[in-house]
Amino acid sequence: MKKKQIQQADGRGRWGVVIVVLIFLALISFISALIVGVFVSTSEIEPAGNVAHIKVTGPIVVSAQRGFMSTGMTDSTEIVRLIEKADENPDIKALLIEINSPGGTAVASYEVADAILKANKTTVAWIREGGVSGAYWAATATDHIVANPMSVTGSIGVIASYLEFSGTLERYNASYQRLVSGPYKDIGSPFKKMTVDEEQIMQQNIDQIRVIFVEEIAKNRDLPVSEVEELADGRFFLGKQAIELGLVDELGGKDEAVAWIEEREDIEAELAEYKRPKSLGEILFEAFSEHGFYMGLGFGESMSVEKGVGITT
Repeated sequence: MKKKQIQQADGRGRWGVVIVVLIFLALISFISALIVGVFVSTSEIEPAGNVAHIKVTGPIVVSAQRGFMSTGMTDSTEIVRLIEKADENPDIKALLIEINSPGGTAVASYEVADAILKANKTTVAWIREGGVSGAYWAATATDHIVANPMSVTGSIGVIASYLEFSGTLERYNASYQRLVSGPYKDIGSPFKKMTVDEEQIMQQNIDQIRVIFVEEIAKNRDLPVSEVEELADGRFFLGKQAIELGLVDELGGKDEAVAWIEEREDIEAELAEYKRPKSLGEILFEAFSEHGFYMGLGFGESMSVEKGVGITT
């Protein structure tokens, strides 16, 4: 009996040593990665290559949240900065804009498109899975658009919406006390129904943005405004349809986009990924996530060796 208790105690002791060692190694690894990450990720290191690769992913907004609470949006200010940085680099001969976005706000989309138009280098848009609405607007600012045959593009149009809770307030006997300096100051408030006049004002603004949208695409794609008008009803098109309508120039992917650049510039393309430096919050979050995973993996492997169990995927 005593012998069995001693063996159990020895087993617990070995596990205690294993756990302490794993925790110690994880902490050392985490601190090392954090120190390196702070100095490397937050610094502006010019990537090597002759073709700047810039990704536009997710909704395009003027200001996107950064850090571990990141919403997966594209910050137009950052994209504009990256475009300008690549354009100023004499080693960069062309810009490859990879697009996978459902669009964005009117101002943010305009800013990205305008920055591309102002670039003095060859620009190519590669629409991967989707480049619609404001993202398509940005794509039209490039010299050449390559789209996957099954990607979605187009969706030329403007949308505005809001939630209206006036019925809910009435149901719970709550009221909205309206104090405004002008009759339209609280237009679009969710706590009251929109009047006919307010709807007309909103629609007029939407229509004005649509006019600018259509005219910019017609100019960028060298298409008659009348043709773009017919397509500007919000419909999206697959790549195969888009090329027939003149909305894109070529069907394909990254290889085709790079090949077009190489032929245009007579170079052997070497992509240099241009991206914003990570914030300290993002570095911390990634470090915690990665080392938490490997720490758990270490426990799992120790148990597998101890019990003779092989785990594969």
